[in-house]
Amino acid sequence: MSVAIDGPDFVALQVRDVAAAAAFCEQHLGLRRAAVSPPHAVVFDTKPTPFAVRELLPGINLADAARPGLGVVLWFRTPDAHQLHDQLVAAGIKILAPMANSPFGPMFSFEGPEGYTLTAHGG
Repeated sequence: MSVAIDGPDFVALQVRDVAAAAAFCEQHLGLRRAAVSPPHAVVFDTKPTPFAVRELLPGINLADAARPGLGVVLWFRTPDAHQLHDQLVAAGIKILAPMANSPFGPMFSFEGPEGYTLTAHGG
């Protein structure tokens, strides 16, 4: 019998400035910090999969990347994608892909902490 995985169990973005990235997630995305985080990261109380921003691992230099996370698609569920879109626009957050219909409801992509592309869907 072979062993299989269930799916992602933890997601973290490596960033140069953990405090600024955590503030972005709290102020613009409404994420709340988990009760416990390691000293090199901020973990958020997201369900079902925990999400974090963390210090860069040794050997990682984001200045060498055209866009951090290029090739990775990271989607976040929201109860109202249209309202979140409008809030981010009002806050001056760069929208990378306009609102569109998807199999998962309305969706759009925006520039997250340190240039990561994040997608929100739902509602």
